[in-house]
Formats: sequence, C-alpha cells, structure tokens
Amino acid sequence: PHGYDGIPDARVAELAKAVRELPGPIYIHCHHGKHRSPAAASVACIAAGMIAPDDGLAVLKLAGTSPNYRGLFDSTREAHPLDAALLDTLDVDFRATVEVAAMAEAMVTIEHMHDHLRAIEQEGWKPLADHPDIEPAHEALMLREHFTELLRTDEVEAESRDFRQLLEDSETAAERLEQVLRADDVDEQQASRSLAQISGKCTQCHQQFRDVPIGEKRTHKPPR
Repeated sequence: PHGYDGIPDARVAELAKAVRELPGPIYIHCHHGKHRSPAAASVACIAAGMIAPDDGLAVLKLAGTSPNYRGLFDSTREAHPLDAALLDTLDVDFRATVEVAAMAEAMVTIEHMHDHLRAIEQEGWKPLADHPDIEPAHEALMLREHFTELLRTDEVEAESRDFRQLLEDSETAAERLEQVLRADDVDEQQASRSLAQISGKCTQCHQQFRDVPIGEKRTHKPPR
C-alpha cells in the first residue's frame, strides 16, 4: 500500500519487482479504483521497463485520477526504468495480506458513512429505499462515534493541533446532525448545513495533510 501523497522510491521498486516476476494476471486495486491504483500500475510498469515513461500520465488520465492528488502525478512523472540487476537482487516479502493502519481503516469507514448521509440528504433525509436498514440519525451517531474514537488514539494525539482541531470540529458537526435528525420534525436545511460542515472539514483536512506530496512533506512539517 501507499498513500495519496505519492509513492516512495522503495515502494516503486517493490511494485516493479511484483509486476516483473509474479505470475499474472496482476490486479492492482485501491479504495476508489481510480487514484492510487492507476498510479501504482504506472510507476510499476515504467520502473520494470514495460511501458515508456512518457506513457505513465496517460494511464492516470484514462483512469480519471484527480489532479488534486499532486503526489501521485509527481511519482508517475518522476518514474524511470530501474536496472534489471537491482530488481533481480531486491529482497521483497510478498505477503498475502497487509495490516491497514488504524487511522486509514477508520477513514475508510467514515467515508462510507459520509456517502450514506449524502445519499440520505438527496432523499429528503429519509431512509434509503435500497438500504432501509440505514437509519439517518443512527448513521450520524456512528459517524460521530468514529470521530470520537479517532481523537482518543495515540496516532491522532501525535498529530498537529490543527489536525486534531479539524477532527474535533467534525465530531461537533456530526453530533449536531444527529440531534437534528432525531427531532420529530427534521429541519432539513439545518441537517444539510451540518453535513456540509463535515464535508468541508474533511476536504480541508485532506488538502492540508493527506494529499500534500511526499517531497513537500520532507521540507515542511506543520507545528504541533
């Protein structure tokens, strides 16, 4: 695995060795299927000498990779063929599964819940016809709980104050959304405002922390 901020050189070499030596066909996947995995496929095939470096960005364009993920484009743009002898001698432990970091796993769950709430909003804050088991107020409660639990982790505690503040703001907005959705007469505008606040905080956090290219992170670390 790798992040939205780009692909480290060591991981590029591992990916190249994988596509060069493992039995195919090889399936490379990610959460959305159009951002990290096309970048991984591009740098792997460039580094393994399977496609020309100039063709890498075309793969991202074809897949619909968001230009907001500048690190993925940087990694693809900077990829180059690696020496075959280097790949031959590279020692890689190709494991069947890799444990996902707790924060990454929590963020995936949060995104699913956020998507559910956006769909519920489109239905006038009513349960979804194809997902009657998803109750709006309870989904907002579970979203708030995930923000709360994240804030209790050592991983988040080690992050900057700005990062934690964005999570706290999202937690507050999710709590407010739950309260609105539990009312007998749901204030749809207030519910939409609360969800928009959560969406905005997520976008702000991604832009400020998750999506900053690896090269820029090396030269600048936000104050804690």
